Amino acid sequence: MHSLPIAPVPYTAGAALAAAVMLCVPAAPARAQAFADLKRARVDYSRADREPRRACEALAKSTSKDIAQIQAAMMPAVEAVPAYCRISGLLPPEIAFEVSLPAKWNGRFYMIGNGGHAGEALDDPGRVAQRNAALQLGFAFAQTNTGHDARKEPQATFVLSNPQKAIDYAYRAVHLTATTGKRITSDYYGKPVSRAYWNSCSNGGRQGLIEAQRYPDDFDGIVANAPWIDQTGFTIGAMWNQRALSEAPITAAKLAVVADKVMAKCDAIDGLTDGLIDDPRACRFDPARDVPACREGTDAADCLTPAQASAIAKIYGGVVSRGQPFFPGYMPGSEAVTAGLFGGGTGSGWMNVIVGAQPDAKPADFSLADSTMKYLVFTPPKPDYDYRTFDFDRDIELLNPWGRLANANDPKLSKFRKRGGKLLMTYGWADAILQPMMGVSFYERAVAANGPQTPDFFRLFMVPGMAHCGGGIGPDRHDPVTAVIDWVEAGKAPASMVASKVVNNQVVRTRPLCAYPQVARYSGQGSIDDAANFRCVAP
Repeated sequence: MHSLPIAPVPYTAGAALAAAVMLCVPAAPARAQAFADLKRARVDYSRADREPRRACEALAKSTSKDIAQIQAAMMPAVEAVPAYCRISGLLPPEIAFEVSLPAKWNGRFYMIGNGGHAGEALDDPGRVAQRNAALQLGFAFAQTNTGHDARKEPQATFVLSNPQKAIDYAYRAVHLTATTGKRITSDYYGKPVSRAYWNSCSNGGRQGLIEAQRYPDDFDGIVANAPWIDQTGFTIGAMWNQRALSEAPITAAKLAVVADKVMAKCDAIDGLTDGLIDDPRACRFDPARDVPACREGTDAADCLTPAQASAIAKIYGGVVSRGQPFFPGYMPGSEAVTAGLFGGGTGSGWMNVIVGAQPDAKPADFSLADSTMKYLVFTPPKPDYDYRTFDFDRDIELLNPWGRLANANDPKLSKFRKRGGKLLMTYGWADAILQPMMGVSFYERAVAANGPQTPDFFRLFMVPGMAHCGGGIGPDRHDPVTAVIDWVEAGKAPASMVASKVVNNQVVRTRPLCAYPQVARYSGQGSIDDAANFRCVAP
């Protein structure tokens, strides 16, 4: 599987909308791989034999100072989904929550999070699919919208109706839902929850890390996929990119040329020409040097003007403040042309995410950052704020108050570690929504803060060629949930996970994902599309 030039098909306007929506949901159902490795699990956590000790409807009478409204109804079995008791309600002021309890329980509690600025409907098809998968295996399942309805209050505008919603979104809603959900679960079955697990991506990954940092007793095992660790750093980075691109717009055709040149230069750095960049940090790509330059006074589709090359270099290089690197950029390979993660044909991973389809379009990353600035950074909000007035040398500190509430960047995890918690983090090297070095930097700081035994409770897995939460050109389908459950309950830390690339419902490549900093290296024999022919080694 070698890199081939692919003629890009520009994403549609609908795909751009879908890209923005992706920032507001957990991983799309087609990418979700929780429980996929169940047959290889060391622990038979699918054994569900605990039955309720109370009638479902009786839970509607539950009283608590934390519950403003509560309803309970028994839901009939449908196809593979068993009958279950669905409890829904509100935690003050407006935190919608749901707890779904199967007729046969395996003793475990499982919760998913939210993307972007949250506010998803709890009956969104993607969330329902994740709930049903958990119920089929006997898990009690919980979720929340974090305190607002994005259909009525889009992006971060929810703070306009009640400033408390900012706190609920930042950290309070997940914690309250977890504690309330576990209490309701124990009440229903007459037994305490044996283990509690968190699994989510993007903002949901941030929520998982916040739980480990602020509320270490809530979960025994946490899977944080592509976590939005530093909301404020990301926000500054998106404004940085938008500023650069407004001065030198980039087309889809030009990005396809850049992607081809990146792969040609960097594919074989790891010793194997396979259409993947194993570790983009080793890729010394310079768009001004390595991409054909347009003749002076021209701007063709197969070249870059000096201004365009400079803009792309700024996206790779990241934010510079007061002459020093401040926040990382995106990695070479993230601009690759691939099937759209959000549908809508084929195009660069940057299109509609970092780069707008039209010069005046708001790509998804900037749209998220712009709303964060206007409604969460400023108190009171400034809906008319113009990002073009932001000074990258002078205004960085404006974001600090919000960062203290929402950023999940505290590497000191001693309380979570002491109570026996296990944390598994993943990141795609080709992520074009959130910067992968957020994850790498956080993990390295955690090792520095918690010592050389950090891998005993916290491990990072970097995924070559994977985009945000899934997709991209590399093997992206893997199951960190089974891995973390085995880690918590069997005491075996995952040294590697197997990832698959699926095309037209067929597995075309598998690769091991190695615990950072190890990397997968080809043995020299057998198919390069078979994970069995690779081993994890020190870089």
